[in-house]
Amino acid sequence: MARADDVPELNVDPVCRGIAQQALTPGETGGPDLAFSQCVKSEQAVRQQLAGEWSTFMPAEKTNCVASELSALPSYTGLISCLEMARDVRRLNK
Repeated sequence: MARADDVPELNVDPVCRGIAQQALTPGETGGPDLAFSQCVKSEQAVRQQLAGEWSTFMPAEKTNCVASELSALPSYTGLISCLEMARDVRRLNK
């Protein structure tokens, strides 16, 4: 079980499969297989970025955004967007 202070491990396969299925033809940007692998690679890069910023987010922001991502097709891109917006709102309200 992951500690609350750790970036969660998200299964990005479903969202990346959906993105890959949107490729119109097998020749389009390498087809679905390449689109899937590129998506997974991109999501892992965003996870690394998120790991570097994780400590800048408040516990409530983490809890709310992780719960939101887990209720849909989870992605690190969606998670970091949620967290950055929550952090920006917090900073504006100071």
